[in-house]
Amino acid sequence: MLESCLVGKLLIQFWNRWFKLALFTTLNCNFLTFLFILFILQDSSESFHMATSPSRGSRRGDLTSSPGRDLPPFEDESEGLLGDNIPNEEEEEGDGEELIGNGMEMDYRAIPELDRYEEEGLDDEEDLSELSPGARAAAEEAMRRRDRDQGMGRMGRGLLYGYITSECVLCAFVNTDSEDEDDERPSKRRRRLAERAAEGAGAEGEDEEMIESIENLEDMKGHTVREWVSMAAPRLEIYHRFKNFLRTHVDEHGHNVFKERISDMCKENKESLLVNYEELASREHVLAYFLPEAPAEMLKIFDEAAKEVVLAMYPKYDRIAHEIHVRIGNLPLVEELRSLRQLHLNQLIRTSGVVTSCTGVLPQLGMVKYNCNKCSFILGPFFQSQNQEVKPGSCPECQSLGPFEINMEQTVYQNYQRITIQESPGKVAAGRLPRSKDAILLADLVDHCKPGDEIELTGIYHNNYDGSLNMANGFPVFATVILANHIARKDDRVAVAELTDEDVKAIVALSKDERIGERIFASIGPSIYGHEDIKRGLALALFGGEAKNPGGKHKVRGDINVLMCGDPGTAKSQFLKYVEKVASRAVFTTGQGASAVGLTAYVQRHPVTREWTLEAGALVLADRGVCLIDEFDKMNDQDRTSIHEAMEQQSISISKAGIVTSLQARCTVIAAANPIGGRYDPSLTFSENVDLTEPIVSRFDVLCVVRDTVDPVQDEMLARFVVGSHIKHHPSNKEGGVAGLEEVVLPNSSDVPLIPQELLRKYIIYAKERVRPKLNQMDQDKVARIYSDLRKESMATGSIPITVRHIESMIRMAEAHARMHLRDYVQEDDVNMAIRVMLESFIDTQKFSVMKSMRKTFARYLAFRRDNNELLLFILKQLVAEQVAYQRNRYGAQQDVIEIPEKDLVDKARQINIHNLSAFYDSDMFRSNKFSHDLKKKLIMQQF
Repeated sequence: MLESCLVGKLLIQFWNRWFKLALFTTLNCNFLTFLFILFILQDSSESFHMATSPSRGSRRGDLTSSPGRDLPPFEDESEGLLGDNIPNEEEEEGDGEELIGNGMEMDYRAIPELDRYEEEGLDDEEDLSELSPGARAAAEEAMRRRDRDQGMGRMGRGLLYGYITSECVLCAFVNTDSEDEDDERPSKRRRRLAERAAEGAGAEGEDEEMIESIENLEDMKGHTVREWVSMAAPRLEIYHRFKNFLRTHVDEHGHNVFKERISDMCKENKESLLVNYEELASREHVLAYFLPEAPAEMLKIFDEAAKEVVLAMYPKYDRIAHEIHVRIGNLPLVEELRSLRQLHLNQLIRTSGVVTSCTGVLPQLGMVKYNCNKCSFILGPFFQSQNQEVKPGSCPECQSLGPFEINMEQTVYQNYQRITIQESPGKVAAGRLPRSKDAILLADLVDHCKPGDEIELTGIYHNNYDGSLNMANGFPVFATVILANHIARKDDRVAVAELTDEDVKAIVALSKDERIGERIFASIGPSIYGHEDIKRGLALALFGGEAKNPGGKHKVRGDINVLMCGDPGTAKSQFLKYVEKVASRAVFTTGQGASAVGLTAYVQRHPVTREWTLEAGALVLADRGVCLIDEFDKMNDQDRTSIHEAMEQQSISISKAGIVTSLQARCTVIAAANPIGGRYDPSLTFSENVDLTEPIVSRFDVLCVVRDTVDPVQDEMLARFVVGSHIKHHPSNKEGGVAGLEEVVLPNSSDVPLIPQELLRKYIIYAKERVRPKLNQMDQDKVARIYSDLRKESMATGSIPITVRHIESMIRMAEAHARMHLRDYVQEDDVNMAIRVMLESFIDTQKFSVMKSMRKTFARYLAFRRDNNELLLFILKQLVAEQVAYQRNRYGAQQDVIEIPEKDLVDKARQINIHNLSAFYDSDMFRSNKFSHDLKKKLIMQQF
């Protein structure tokens, strides 16, 4: 009877131990069903043992233990089944180890004098009621959150996860403390563990080593970030967190962000997944903190997690892309190229610059295998790094030391390209050379940019050994390179994004001023006296027209080119320097030191790799900006011919050393030239004064001729202006002004307030990006009529030829004037201003003999938007000049006072529909030019 009872107990114990495991492995696909059956089996097992096993409480007080341990050891049971004597349980336990020594139970006897707490620190006065279950759960949750914040998670509790095997899942649920442990586990972590088990992670990881759970990933236990993320447990936690982030992150509308990005990526057969840093920091701030500190290790984990997520959506996508690369965008850590130091080594950085050169796309060894030449054994794979080459030491088959050949069939290559980025021209301080840095592009980043592109580069700042650098310096130094992770091409939108809401409000309010055009013209070069025509042309060039590309076949430029030519000392170079400061992107060069390849592009050998590289010139570097060329007449004819394509088609074609490509040169060209012989001869035409061919002259939209004429009044005002400007801006004058100098301003714009230069720069950036004027309401008949008249005059006078390009020039200037006023459509005022600028440019290039008659012919166009006082002053100066010439011819000298009959001025004024001259006589412009009006004699006098 006793033997049959023991056999029954043995069978029941065997059932409890092994049947549950078998049941789990068969029902692994249905995890909830397994939990339910396991709960029933455990309850039935406990009820059976409670009914059949003797209680330990009868032998050891009230202590209880697991019912499974009431049975004798398995060896003793087998001996009983073989017929040996079975000792009773008390004798068996007596033979075992006595845990409580002699007299130890006396330590637990009751001592009333000592069995009480100290009164200090106790709060027994307040009567506290028993907590409800909900309040108790909330308090426990608060304590768990406190422990987690203090780094006291479940690290010491022995909870295991990762690639969970079926045995460890079974043990976790069979354990008597599992219910309490499950209650203490955060719901998010419990759900994640259940998802992994339900997905079959346990079956895949049966042979994996158990990895300890990392509740507080930010608690690095004294390790550095790079050491911490390289450990197995933190690495696995980062892997699962990032994978969960890719699967569950949604935008403000509730759409899954990365599901759409992955779908778009797979549609285009790409292998780069863009992750914005702000999105990562909002959800996983710990990962966002680790990423810049240990980018190489973190990006490798991110790539593995992203690949698993992509393959879960598209299981066969690995046939197209063997790897998925996570690209980090909008990294807030922005560094300038000249500020990169040793502190930034091996960190993720973001910088910007202009691509100056790039190599061809080359294959780089990624995973290489070698063939042993002696036994033909295949060695590998060996994964190559950027810093050093990994080679096999010996053959494991024949122990040979070589030679080894690369197995071309099984070796995996990746695309490789090296580029050089240079600081943007507008960000280099005056007097400093621009810094440059090499960058390495891998995988699908190759050919993402070309010379002349302004880019934002995100990558890892690495150091590598350079033998030539050590030979040059004589001691061990390292070269630095940026391993690119993400590239974004910049344009004017980036500059607009830098404008604040207050800037936009100020710009819009400024555009509503009725005289905004005059204010902008007056604000161009405020430290330069006079030259209103040049300021007007430069203002239109800075705003620019609208480029057109009909059908995507033929591009029509929208940039306005300006050529200034005139006598020395007339502030031509000063205008160029001003434009360089006010333009968002400008490149300044001189014709004397610029060659054809220096302006366009050229091909040269890399000094280390001896490979042909494509280098960008000034016009390419100024793409979407302004290229300023001083001493334009000093260039050679061959060099000047090379920029024909860049000025009209705005592209540069290269076909040298096997490199055939076309670079973008979408820039405004503003050039300054000196006439032949040093001074401009008004008796000759423009072509005879300047050593420039007709093809290059016709590519300039505005021609500004600057003459240094002798005018006592203007010369005195110019001298006062220059002296006052020097006194006003002297370093010792900290207040910025001296009493009596404030009135020294431009005489023709004294009543127009100037725009601050910083606001003007922002206004130009905003207008060029946000305003796209259309030509629907343009007066086409007026443009056609003025073009016909100009063609007729040009053939009669023999001056510069008028071509179809001048029609496009008028359209571009009309669009620029509309953009200056932030208008969406070109109006009649814009066309009139464009015609006026074109006529002034055309008339100034004529001989002096035909200039006067031509001004009369086009007087109705030249009078547009001119102030009546300005027109009357111009007419009055002509009358004074005629009177001075008459006195010199008759008397051989000039009188100190010049008298002009008022009737002559009134007759001239009526020809331009001006009948009331009283406002002109009372104006500051009339008095500042030293004119006076005698009502009795009806004379206008000027004092010299």
